[in-house]
Amino acid sequence: MSTGLRSGQVAEAAGVNIQTLRYYERRGLLAEPERSNGGHRLYGEDAVTALRVIKAAQRLGFTLEEVAELLEAGRHRHGRPVAGLQERAAAKLAEVDAKIADLTTIRTALATAVEAGCDDLIVCTQSPCCPIPFTALAEENRHAGPCC
Repeated sequence: MSTGLRSGQVAEAAGVNIQTLRYYERRGLLAEPERSNGGHRLYGEDAVTALRVIKAAQRLGFTLEEVAELLEAGRHRHGRPVAGLQERAAAKLAEVDAKIADLTTIRTALATAVEAGCDDLIVCTQSPCCPIPFTALAEENRHAGPCC
């Protein structure tokens, strides 16, 4: 391959920095590129696509390990659907829904605390009308045993 995109061109086209490109290469997310006669890395257009897919998957909440598994499955599909993608997407959706539920609970408690005018954490937690369940959380942690 005498033509191709250099590292900086690929990184710029994909919206990542060169260190990210090299890191993904070391992790095996990207195939090792060919080299020019001068030793420069030369990538095909597919590297830009792969980087965009990796970044999109990360934005959807997939870890790099999960992305690597999905990419590996895709490399072996030979025109067939990627096994497990639907299940993995459904599992990730369930994780997101759980996080949203947790964040909604946190938001409600914080909004109630702001609305109640809580200014002193100690005074607030000693009050029976404290809107933030500090005491309940402390009890849960105490009964859960040592944290370490």
